[in-house]
Formats: sequence, structure tokens, C-alpha cells
Amino acid sequence: MNPLLIKNYTAQAVVLPHRIVKFGAADGEVLHAAAASDLSVGVTDTLGAELGGRVDVVRIGIGNVEYGGTVARGAKLTSDSTGRAVAAAPSAGANAQIIGTAELSGVVGDIGKVLINPSIMQG
Repeated sequence: MNPLLIKNYTAQAVVLPHRIVKFGAADGEVLHAAAASDLSVGVTDTLGAELGGRVDVVRIGIGNVEYGGTVARGAKLTSDSTGRAVAAAPSAGANAQIIGTAELSGVVGDIGKVLINPSIMQG
């Protein structure tokens, strides 16, 4: 992991380690991203947090993320329904929020590296 910017937030719900997160309902809160359309802001550290606990989120740099599907090195990554990283493949006319680019290939359950660079991919 080569984080350049880590920010600490309050967990709006239980937040697992190595998951993609989005902003919560209130300022300073995060929770798992749950869809490719969720505005992802970073990946959680190795600890995660309980509801109301504090969690570090890698916002810029290379972070570790759990894969939710087969990922090829260089793929643009988005979130599945539980905050795991999957290859983005938006349908025609749909947008996917991208957290970054996979640095390593892997399969479901692997902890891979992602170069965090939030953007949008249109299908």
C-alpha cells in the first residue's frame, strides 16, 4: 500500500477492511458503496470499524481493496453491492463511478491493489 492521503471518518454503519466507501448521510461519515452508481471516495484501511467508530480511508495513492469478481490488471474498478471492487462494465447509456485502476489481477476474495483515481465511465 502506498497511500498519499488518508482521511479519518466516522462509520455510518459497520465498515469492513479493504472496501470501497461512499459519503454517508452526514458530514464526516462513510459507509460501503453499494452500486456502480455510488459516488465512491476511497478504500478502507486494514481495520474497518463498527457503527459509530472511526475508520481511515485511503483517498489518494495506492490502496488495498477486496475483489468481488475476476479482475484483470489495468481494469477500471467500481463497487459491487458490498463495497468490493469489480471491473466496471456499464451498459449503453449508463454511468459507473470508478474508484481507480487495478494494479494486480485477481479473483473473488483476493486483496488487490488499486491506484485510486475517482472518475466516471459511460457505457
